[in-house]
Amino acid sequence: MPFAYYRRLKPQQQKIYRKSDGITSVIIPQPERFHALLQYLAQALARGDQRRTEEGTQALVAALLRVLGVPPVKVKVLEKRPSHRWGELHGLYEQRRGSPPLITVWMRTAKRIQVVAFKTFLRTLLHEVMHHLDYCLLDLADSYHTEGFYKRESSLLNQLWAVGFSGAAVAAGKKISR
Repeated sequence: MPFAYYRRLKPQQQKIYRKSDGITSVIIPQPERFHALLQYLAQALARGDQRRTEEGTQALVAALLRVLGVPPVKVKVLEKRPSHRWGELHGLYEQRRGSPPLITVWMRTAKRIQVVAFKTFLRTLLHEVMHHLDYCLLDLADSYHTEGFYKRESSLLNQLWAVGFSGAAVAAGKKISR
């Protein structure tokens, strides 16, 4: 069942929406290959180290996009999430003329300025990556938030999370075994 905004879309946009909604997963070949990158990123984030978190995020996204055969993006990790009356911004995907797209994610909450949980950070990152995959892998003319979009995002997260991550081990900064 389409989300409420579907009715406001033009017929061509509705066609894109329906195509997006019908695609529910993106398969990552051999997701276990990302274990070390995920481990590095989880530990950098747990330490609140913005520079290393950005390095780890860029490395993970670059490797994932390479495996999926799509063009690269630039990733930027900023400290505190921007907020306003509408809430907090968690991530942003921006297409840029003459440059690779830019994914921006924030590593700290707006109010308490606490480092976000690793799984939350990873889900946000993969949400923005999914926008890129909509354009470059799935060849959609636009990237709508559809049920299919959220299922694809979850499929990416579940495949990467299944390589051996547990919240307790990440929080403790321990090496995580499978």
